[in-house]
Amino acid sequence: MKQTKFFNIHKNLNAKIIEFAGFEMPIHYTSIIQEHKAVRNSVGVFDVSHMGEIIIKGDRALDFVQYVTINDASKLFPGRVQYSAMCYEDGGIVDDLLVYKISENEFMFVVNASNIDKDFQWLVQNNKFNVFLENKSDSYSLLAIQGPNSLKVVENLFNEKINIDYYYFTFQSLFGNNVILSRTGYTGEIGFELYFQVDNEDAEKIWNAVFDAGNEFNIQPVGLGARDTLRLEMGYCLYGNDIDQTTNPIEAGLGWITKLNKSDFIGKSALLNAKENFNRKLVAIVSEEKFFPRQGYEISVNGEIVGKITSGTVSPTLEKPIALAYVKKEYSDIGSQLNVIVRGKEYAATIIKLPFIKK
Repeated sequence: MKQTKFFNIHKNLNAKIIEFAGFEMPIHYTSIIQEHKAVRNSVGVFDVSHMGEIIIKGDRALDFVQYVTINDASKLFPGRVQYSAMCYEDGGIVDDLLVYKISENEFMFVVNASNIDKDFQWLVQNNKFNVFLENKSDSYSLLAIQGPNSLKVVENLFNEKINIDYYYFTFQSLFGNNVILSRTGYTGEIGFELYFQVDNEDAEKIWNAVFDAGNEFNIQPVGLGARDTLRLEMGYCLYGNDIDQTTNPIEAGLGWITKLNKSDFIGKSALLNAKENFNRKLVAIVSEEKFFPRQGYEISVNGEIVGKITSGTVSPTLEKPIALAYVKKEYSDIGSQLNVIVRGKEYAATIIKLPFIKK
């Protein structure tokens, strides 16, 4: 299994380590709830170096990005980031990703850890624009600094005023290393992500500098467990749970990143059809009852099975069961009542408008 450059730090902090996407990763250091609340209330740091970075360069780099992604990359300019996805011809999702426009002829895709090899092969296979493609995932480290105090931490780290809007990035210098500082994250809080290509010694130096910069805010290391509960409270999709090759962006509530009016892209005709003819929808459900909603639990209305949970937890913020689930279109309206089946017993739940917590 692979290890990130921060693995020894995680071990020294007595993190609980699990296998995730071929990496040994920290699931938590103290507890998922404590780390979740640290991010919601102050600031936390995630090692997300297992994520993938793929470089696209060439005169027709924009044409290529437009062809393989569903959002409109022509709206990007250097320093801008976009949330997007790649689809198969049938509309199924290859992956959801971030698109960074580095310069006029260079882009970076940030993809999910479990999909790195698949995504890269997909891009190579569809490279009809003769662009240069490079999988740089093994050389990048990535730290996510997230929470209400994250801006103050980043300003302390770089010892300067930082003014970056949401989904923008800049190039900075840290210990003589070029880093990308990006105003992105998957927690719903204000947050920043730091990308850098350094050796183990400099990586640990950067980690320690981030924690020194956040010491006055009681900055906490945060594992993948709280990363999952934080994104779920915001209703953000997780590849492999809520979206995959069997789901399309329309039914997954990602119509807002699906630009069907742009020129030809992979999956366009299937998605045009899906917009008119989808029969299920990803919805947010919450319950006042006591149970733990797990992936795979069935959902019923008047005895009929109408759907299935894709992601669920007991929200550390709301202290209630929350879940994302695909249900039949006719049962997907906001306010609809349904039941979650847990080991043969039914628990009442309601469909609500995302996000679960209003920021």
